[in-house]
Formats: sequence, structure tokens, C-alpha cells
Amino acid sequence: MEEHSATNTNNDISKNPDDICKDPSDGRKIGDWESKYPQEARNAINWEKRYLLILLSVIAIMGFLLGIQCKSQIIQCDFALSPKVHSYCFAWIGGMLGGIVFVCKWLYHTVARGIWHIDRRIWRVVSPILSGIVALIFVVIFCSGIASDVETYSVHKSCGIGFLVGYFSDNAIGKLSELANVFFAKK
Repeated sequence: MEEHSATNTNNDISKNPDDICKDPSDGRKIGDWESKYPQEARNAINWEKRYLLILLSVIAIMGFLLGIQCKSQIIQCDFALSPKVHSYCFAWIGGMLGGIVFVCKWLYHTVARGIWHIDRRIWRVVSPILSGIVALIFVVIFCSGIASDVETYSVHKSCGIGFLVGYFSDNAIGKLSELANVFFAKK
């Protein structure tokens, strides 16, 4: 039986990603369980994993607390948030959650397929934040009357729309660009 180690050249992580995608075993033999990434890369992957899980936990807790404040007076505040502000907050939270889920999916896919690299860290760190912002702006645009007659969405609808926009934020940015071209194009 061949030895499995991070330095073994038979365990090359730079395989063609298309070939790996077709094979759910990632080209591994039964019993080949050791990581093909060197320790430094595994540390970086674990840092990203922890960052995303902490961010997910913080955003989920924020949503839970805001939901409690929205539905009852259990959490007393010196200020009352209007329904529109609640809607916007939930759009941002939904967008952040969507972005986090999307980035988590890509993190485990790239690691499993052997195509993870450190140069994409900035994308994996910043993408959930941008997703939240894009989702918020998307809901603001629709609630402003520019793109629809709705003045405000329920918190559930805002969070759901925010999640979908956040999850597909790369595509959503492209669609917002198209929308801007329609509304603000020079005639």
C-alpha cells in the first residue's frame, strides 16, 4: 500500500478540476484520508472556516435579537425602529447570511477539489459583507418606488429577498448594473 503524506508527489492537488468534479471520490483511493495540503495551507483553510462560522453565528444572533425586538418588548430599547428600518436591517442580515452560505459552499468545494489557494482569501472574507450591502441596496431600491410600488417589505420578505440576493450577489451586481442602464441611460 502506498504511503499517504502531504509531500507525496502521487497525491498532487493540482489535478484538472473538471476531472475531479466528475468523480465524487476526488480521485482518491479507499482509505486515502490524509490531507494533500501542507500544514501552512491547512492552517489558512481552518482560519477561513473559523472566520466564516463566527461571522455566521454573529449575524444569526443579530437576526434573532432583532426579530425578538421587532415582535415583542422583551428587549427594551431607548429607540423604536420603524417597520422600514426593520425591513432594511433584515435585508442586510439576509444578504450577509446568503453571502456566508455561498462562500462556505465555495470554501469546501475548492478544498475538496484541490483548487483552494490563498489568493482568494480576500474574496472569501469580503464577499459576505458585500453581499449584505448589495441585498440592503436592492431592497432599498424596491422599497423606494423606483422599481415597484411597494413602500416597505415585511421583515420575512426582506430577509428572504436579502438571502437570495446575497447568495447570488455576483449575479445581482450584474443585474443592478443592467437596471441602472435602463433607468439612467442617456437618451
